[in-house]
Amino acid sequence: MCAQPVPSPLGVVTVVGIGYAGLPLAVRAAAIGHRVWGLDIDQARVAAVNAGVSPVETVPSGELRGVRDLLTATGDPACIAASGTVVICVPSPLDTMGRPDFGPLTRAVRTVRDHLRAGQLVIVESTTSPGTTEGLVRRTLEQSSLRAGHDFTLAYSPERVDPGNTRFGLVNTPKVVGGFTAACGYRAAEFYRPMVGGVYVTRGLREAEAAKILENTFRQVNIGLVNEFAQICDRLRIDVWDTLAAAATKPFGYLPFYPGPGVGGHCIPEDPMYIVHLVSELGGRFSLAELAQQINAGMPSWFAHRICKRLGDRIGSHVGARVLLLGVTYKPDIADIRNSPAIELARELESQGVLVSFHDPHIDELVVGGAPLRRVTDLADAIRRSSLTVLLKRHREYTDDMLATVARLFDTTGWSAASAHAERGGERGELGLGGRGDA
Repeated sequence: MCAQPVPSPLGVVTVVGIGYAGLPLAVRAAAIGHRVWGLDIDQARVAAVNAGVSPVETVPSGELRGVRDLLTATGDPACIAASGTVVICVPSPLDTMGRPDFGPLTRAVRTVRDHLRAGQLVIVESTTSPGTTEGLVRRTLEQSSLRAGHDFTLAYSPERVDPGNTRFGLVNTPKVVGGFTAACGYRAAEFYRPMVGGVYVTRGLREAEAAKILENTFRQVNIGLVNEFAQICDRLRIDVWDTLAAAATKPFGYLPFYPGPGVGGHCIPEDPMYIVHLVSELGGRFSLAELAQQINAGMPSWFAHRICKRLGDRIGSHVGARVLLLGVTYKPDIADIRNSPAIELARELESQGVLVSFHDPHIDELVVGGAPLRRVTDLADAIRRSSLTVLLKRHREYTDDMLATVARLFDTTGWSAASAHAERGGERGELGLGGRGDA
């Protein structure tokens, strides 16, 4: 059983799920004075949090240790009944068929239902289809015989965590809140207001749910646009990086997005599919999101083909060639490999007979096709032995000076083009062709 919580003038909060979204919220709530329980089924994560070792990069361990008197991780759901506010921050993945998997959310809501009491505020932060909080979540919670909007308060507020973003975090990012009733929205807004950079209250639950989907669909569609544009530029022998830099000088009507080997992480490749699936059940289509998904999902294969062609041009055949992947996490300077396009790229290359290894200062293992990909520790030696070195993510450890020494570099990040422009007055640097060995 959970121990009796230390009294707090701001009340007791349980955060269900203390991963990338839940732990920052739990720490922030504790930092302003709430007594917080972090409930999680992962006992290793529970132990790490209680030891003051952050399991996610969005929360520094020092910041976690700074609130240890008010934040306790636990696997015991009895803490829910002792809380005035319960926030659900569990994952919302897709299944193997690309359809929304409501399993984690359903299990979390059932746990809350079994400990629900009158007067509590229940907030869902997990990304989900519009209508889910009002439907699945409310129906499940009301199996307790308590009614939403009458006996307990129900709201939805999408998480906006961006791993690796050093400019915007929970504290200075506005919160979107939607309530089952106007009073529900008001109470949820008052809970968040002391913790974040402003609160926007939507007309209802569905608008708040849809806002999160729109935010990430916007990014998915624009990334898909520049990825397809990069392929067109390649066919037309146009320097895509120089073109993008030129377009970015426009101070209005344009937002810069950049091409790459695919889209990773939890949000962009998955969140839009929640509404794609919902609309398809109603007999409609969300065509732009579907097309952008197809384009982005196809980028690892497109790059694998280009890498094999480059190897064939260099050494006569890609079969048996050694390729080293630099930076295999889904974003620079983080240790997150969820949906990393490097996984599919490595799988494609191995299926073509290429011998693939990787280097990444942030992770120790990358599983491809059920087996660990060979990880190199002596980077200089691995580069020297490789037929081609592929730069996927520009971690800060991959400095200009280090990359400048790579004779056989296949660059997917635009570093080569930018470097050539700065050092040689704008010499051509094509997508995936801008290595120093080609200059």
